[in-house]
Amino acid sequence: MGYLIGVTVLWAFSFSLIGVYLAGQVDSYFAVFLRVALAAAVFLPFLRPALLRGRQRLVLMALGAVQLGVMYIFFYQSFLLLSVPEVLLFTIFTPIYIALLDDALFGRFTPFYLLTAALAVLGAAVIRYQGLDGGFWAGFLVVQGANLCFALGQVGYRRFSATLPESLPRHSVFAWFYLGAMVVALPAFALLGNASALPTTGVQWGVLLWLGLVASGLGYFLWNLGATRVDAGALAIMNNALIPAGLLVNLVIWNRDADLPRLALGGAIIVGSLVLNEWWLKKRQTAMA
Repeated sequence: MGYLIGVTVLWAFSFSLIGVYLAGQVDSYFAVFLRVALAAAVFLPFLRPALLRGRQRLVLMALGAVQLGVMYIFFYQSFLLLSVPEVLLFTIFTPIYIALLDDALFGRFTPFYLLTAALAVLGAAVIRYQGLDGGFWAGFLVVQGANLCFALGQVGYRRFSATLPESLPRHSVFAWFYLGAMVVALPAFALLGNASALPTTGVQWGVLLWLGLVASGLGYFLWNLGATRVDAGALAIMNNALIPAGLLVNLVIWNRDADLPRLALGGAIIVGSLVLNEWWLKKRQTAMA
């Protein structure tokens, strides 16, 4: 859980950094390509190819292609269609996708996970619900594409990691994850990118370096590592903890308007869903002992 909380704090800055400094100013396909390339550069020095078989490498690359490559393409496009608060709002369905996909991949059905995930969605909706105009559907669908890719990547990595020896150092193979994302990001930039909309200021380059080396490079490794050490309910809930964290960063640093009572109420519901999930998990473990 510590990894997930730490990365949540780290990623809380990403929404506003993208919305303020990159969206509509820097080509989104270039931003995706550079983030993935920088993240890969962080882990390539640690790569030990002999630790995984050929099929395992392909699986890890496929997970990176979906969770990072395709997800980022959807994610960056959403900022061209929606405001930062709307993007945050539309991410609230990710916990439900995680709960359903995790049960599907592990061959089970756990109704309680859907309950706690639904409570997390409710908390996020309390925080971010606002009037939406009639043209929001395209943006909504784009964000749902990103949500599904992110959820599938997390659950898939949980499933994949469970097949590996516990003694295997995960950082020594994780470069395959980013190389898989590169398989998507590089052709997307080459075919769809706009070379005339590259970064032009030091701030834009600095933001991309931060997002690539830290938010993506360090963040996705620790997040996926954390995802293997909690149950599906906690993972689903933590996906929505990013919303109050992101809004607090937006309020404190960029002085954007925020409804503090709703922020507090929604955050309390999300925390309550996490506490409920932990209580149920401990009760189930006690009953099985």
